[in-house]
Amino acid sequence: MTTTPKRKLIEVALPLEAINRESAREKSIRHGHPSTLHLWWARRPLAACRAVLFAQLVDDPSSHPDRFPTEEAVSAERQRLFRLIERLVAWQNTSDEALLREAHEEILNSTDGNPPPILDPFAGGGSIPLEAQRLGLEAHASDLNPVPVLINKALIEIPPKWVGQPPVFPGAAQEKLSQGGRAEGMWPRATGLAEDVRRYGGWMRDAAEKQIGYLYPKAKLEDGSKADVIAWIWARTVQCPNPACGIRMPLVKSWWLGKKKGKEAYVVPSVVDGKVIFDIRHDVKEAPKKETDGTVRRTGAICVGCGDAVPLSYVREEGRAGRIGQQLMAIAAEGKRRRIYLPPNEEHERAANVPRPEEVPDTEIHYNPRYLTPPNYGMTHHADLFTNRQLTVMATLTSLIQEAQRSIAQDANALGLLGGDLMNASGDGAQSYSGNVSTYLALAVSKAADRLTSISGWDSSTKTEGTRNVFARQAISMVWDFSEANPFIDASGGLGKAFEAVAEALSRLGAGIPGKVEQADATQRNYSGLLVSTDPPYYDNVPYADLSDFFYVWLRKSLQSEFPSLLGTMLTPKAEELVADPLRHNGKKEADAFFENGFNEIFKNIRRESPGDFPIAVFYAFKQAEIDSFGEASTGWETLLSGMIRSGWSITGTWPMRTELGNRMRNVDSNALASSIVLACRPRRSEAGITTRGAFLEALKDEMPAKLNELQQGAIAPVDLAQAAIGPGMAVFSRYAQVLESDGKPMTVRTALMLINQILDEVLSEQEGDFDSDTRFCVQWFKNFGWNEGSFGDADNLARGRNTSVEGVQRGGVFRAVAGAAKLLPFSELPSDWHPETDERISLWEVVLHLAKALDEEGGDAAARLMAAARSRVDMDTAQELAYLLFAVCEKRGLAQDALLFNGLGQSWSDLTAAARKQSASAPKLIQDGFAFDEE
Repeated sequence: MTTTPKRKLIEVALPLEAINRESAREKSIRHGHPSTLHLWWARRPLAACRAVLFAQLVDDPSSHPDRFPTEEAVSAERQRLFRLIERLVAWQNTSDEALLREAHEEILNSTDGNPPPILDPFAGGGSIPLEAQRLGLEAHASDLNPVPVLINKALIEIPPKWVGQPPVFPGAAQEKLSQGGRAEGMWPRATGLAEDVRRYGGWMRDAAEKQIGYLYPKAKLEDGSKADVIAWIWARTVQCPNPACGIRMPLVKSWWLGKKKGKEAYVVPSVVDGKVIFDIRHDVKEAPKKETDGTVRRTGAICVGCGDAVPLSYVREEGRAGRIGQQLMAIAAEGKRRRIYLPPNEEHERAANVPRPEEVPDTEIHYNPRYLTPPNYGMTHHADLFTNRQLTVMATLTSLIQEAQRSIAQDANALGLLGGDLMNASGDGAQSYSGNVSTYLALAVSKAADRLTSISGWDSSTKTEGTRNVFARQAISMVWDFSEANPFIDASGGLGKAFEAVAEALSRLGAGIPGKVEQADATQRNYSGLLVSTDPPYYDNVPYADLSDFFYVWLRKSLQSEFPSLLGTMLTPKAEELVADPLRHNGKKEADAFFENGFNEIFKNIRRESPGDFPIAVFYAFKQAEIDSFGEASTGWETLLSGMIRSGWSITGTWPMRTELGNRMRNVDSNALASSIVLACRPRRSEAGITTRGAFLEALKDEMPAKLNELQQGAIAPVDLAQAAIGPGMAVFSRYAQVLESDGKPMTVRTALMLINQILDEVLSEQEGDFDSDTRFCVQWFKNFGWNEGSFGDADNLARGRNTSVEGVQRGGVFRAVAGAAKLLPFSELPSDWHPETDERISLWEVVLHLAKALDEEGGDAAARLMAAARSRVDMDTAQELAYLLFAVCEKRGLAQDALLFNGLGQSWSDLTAAARKQSASAPKLIQDGFAFDEE
């Protein structure tokens, strides 16, 4: 006998508003965030991953009719779980051990005390495995690329091994003891390990400065004093092709150095004796305008000497011939609460003129002109992306990592613990510890390379005015005027900042079961007994292998002895990377086939070996401009769904995750606010049959109303309803092996999506049958005219057809008909003294509009008071349905501001309902000046 698996929360309802809010907020958090350990691209927000994992494992209350026999009981229990998730996703609660234990207990209750291990086979930046570990689960991570494998080891594998271990750096533990406190519990989580990273990182920085600090001289100011240099700002140069000119013309994107009001600074070039010289000026009136700022344009450059236009093709030819040079343009020095910009001088130019060190990576940049443009200009090797002075710094640091590793082992053994050898509970000794600390030191050096390179620009627009990082976007782009940061000061590009960021992120890690991380091809690995939650690559998405070589070459130089197998290849694996790259696969057609075959193979393997009692979760990074309507052919969204269904999966939930909480509204179908979608999927039954289009439509009409009601009761925002409704709709479609059209051909996912949207519209419209006559009149008028005027005759005909009258709707206080013209009263014309208990002719329309207005203008407390008073006059569940319908109507009519009001009301409905019930139960009503208040 086959038992039906219990529905999990992720298949029914999620508190999306709270998850999205915290996911968006997380993007502004840098201090101590795990992402600051090392750069990786397109990380999923930790808040979203934590919520999805919890909801994957925890039962929806509807799965337990014995415990929750009524809709009210189910709703109350669901709201309790929502409140837990809302606390769980808050960044400030990520180290709340009591809360995490509470969440873990909920998971145990829904998994018979035996939750499955979690696997992300495309682990990337490690968000999903880290959050699985945080929830007390056994976390597994794998990736084909060695760089994310190292990042995941640093996040979930290494820290738990050294929980509670004091630092071994001489004097560090004693120093903290001397500040007071007891040794026991002084180093929670991996704070001792983090302290060693901080201390040995500081030792490396100081040792490097002793060896090569002379290459980074101080700046001499006008008053004769000296100041630290923050960065040297260089312009690349080529010889002007005009024979009458022939200067070394600077290639500059912008002359601006600083744009702070009252502290503006910019570069002014001039030509003296056939050479370009640079001056620094501050007069805003003479500052460069947009059309005169810099010399480089999209198609070429302008010579500052003769004014001739030089095509970009010439610059490329000069670069490939090795004839692009560089000239110091300005020096940015540290002043008192400001940057001081100085013109170049010979001393500083000489300091940068050092030979290229021998021990640098001699690896070639992979050809990919869409994402890697420096090779177009002759910078074909990774070492070409750095100045000789920067290469000297990197070579020195990688050499010092080896020295640090030996010192750490010696210092650990010198503690005399356990027979002279530091050892943790797992039996790892001093040698293991020194290798682990060195791993973080190497990650910090690799992280620093993101700004210690000649393709880092100078940012003149920020408050700090500093060196940009290379990967402001997912590409390595050519930079003309570049910033050479000083690695030995506390500013952007400084080594101290890199070591501190790694140590701070590490100090918050370590709780939970040690994770298991391995390098593995997702198409080949074993999935037995592992529940998958993952963010897979998508088609021609960014070729991370090509980009990550920038870091890999330095990590390999630092850590090859520690990870000989993982770092055994000269560059990261390319051929097996699951990306539809036409450059690797002989054109687009073969590249698409490579990706689709690999994708299907992976999810077929997961289906065959995945635990059957739980849905898998698949994040899909949504491109906001990708879909205008589901009628568009060959969208990525459709293709993803098709691939999952072909791989034998049934889609049981779709949830929009919005990490950008903008206010711009577009058509519901465009999903403009969603930056990613989470799919919940279960294996399709092997005995799944074939059905017809008609039977599919009947099933949709039969099942969708109840599912939509669940979504609405689950407090899903109206803006997210269309995307979330795809889940139950695709659950119907994907339960069949095929849905056949009338001509016998299989129905496409695109057609199924269009039909699901059609049924959604029908269900919302059918809900109108529950509305009172005045409301049905107002809804239809709103659909036809919005807030615009129509004729009295139109109003009279519409009213008669809905068993009401124009006069009656006017008495209801929501409509006006004067001199043959008629219109609905907009929000601005609604009476401010309206109260439901004193209204002689109340309607759902009137209640919902006043609720939306009160929430927008006065806040949640006022709206909750109004709802509490209206509960005795109208059915609030039906009022909620009206709020969703009005959002949809506003979207279709392009009434963006009104759509925002109804969306806010819809997503706040559960909170307002709870607050209204509390007020109704706690205090009698008092009528004062025509308005009801709760007595406090």
